[in-house]
Amino acid sequence: MTQRERIAQLFTVGVSSIADARRAVEEFNIGGVFIGSGVVGEVVSGDALAQLQRDAPLPLLVAIDEEGGRVSRVAPYAGPIPSARVMAATMSPEEVRAIARGRGEFLARMGVTVDFAPSLDVSAQPDQSVIGDRSFSADPAQVTTYARAFATGLLDAGITPVFKHFPGHGRSSGDSHVDSVTVPPLDQLVPHDLRPFAELASISGTGMMLGHQQVPGLTGADRPASLSPATYRLLREGHGYDAPAFEGPIFTDDLSGMRAISGEYSLPRAVTEALIAGADSPLWITTDGIGEAVTAVESAVANGVLSTEDLNRSLERMADIRRLPECATGPITGRLAGAGSLAGPTVSPSPPPPPPLAPLPR
Repeated sequence: MTQRERIAQLFTVGVSSIADARRAVEEFNIGGVFIGSGVVGEVVSGDALAQLQRDAPLPLLVAIDEEGGRVSRVAPYAGPIPSARVMAATMSPEEVRAIARGRGEFLARMGVTVDFAPSLDVSAQPDQSVIGDRSFSADPAQVTTYARAFATGLLDAGITPVFKHFPGHGRSSGDSHVDSVTVPPLDQLVPHDLRPFAELASISGTGMMLGHQQVPGLTGADRPASLSPATYRLLREGHGYDAPAFEGPIFTDDLSGMRAISGEYSLPRAVTEALIAGADSPLWITTDGIGEAVTAVESAVANGVLSTEDLNRSLERMADIRRLPECATGPITGRLAGAGSLAGPTVSPSPPPPPPLAPLPR
């Protein structure tokens, strides 16, 4: 691959249609696409996504936001599932695992490979606030128990869960969609908001998403967590909050449509600074700006601001969750046209009944 193609392989971009996704693949060899509510109907009703997977040079990462409650992109087609808060209040962990497995199986039949869920935010916010009922509980132990169950159900179905929003958004001063936000200082997050992240960081086959909150004592007063090298080091090393080192892929939250970022940073700068800080996959919700972002990152590598070694490590982590052939993780020439598709057909036979639920991993 060219250097520009290798860089584009790291990006996860929102698409307005499968035709939009195809353009991003054919023009830039993009690595990941994010399916919003407006695209789900097209995916469910036809085989365009499966065909795109067959035509793509490498298997695509196909991501979605599917938490349950008010953050459910497939509810009109698969039926509703409760919010995280309602699940934790009314169901056992085993029941939540079963619900997540069922939803994950629907996503897998669509061709989705990654779910940006569950939320590990510890919050007592009112239901309709930015986190609110997206949080399982105001108790870190309850969040850990139920998020573990939900993530395990997704893994049972072959879907990669991505925990969010590190280092915790549950006590934020506002909504990062509309403005910059702060959360309590790091020393207050460690025993409370960060506990679920510490407990679940060792689950293999999972990713993490960094939010855009500012954290006194960690990020500084003018830099969100998603662009903060110190925040990525905290997650990768684990030392600062009594956690194991996190080895999986790290995504940013949306870099184009949230004012906590777009109010201060252009998209190419935000994408580049996220990768320099330690992200593996910058995420934004449109295919606009891909070329400019690739150029900005390419310049950062050429100037030595972003090392080739860091770029390669991110490619390796993203290749792992995309089940890419091993040779795709290094500098290669030509296209791996024979690489298999991650996605199953859009319409598939009904799966066999699930086996009895095993004890949740600890």
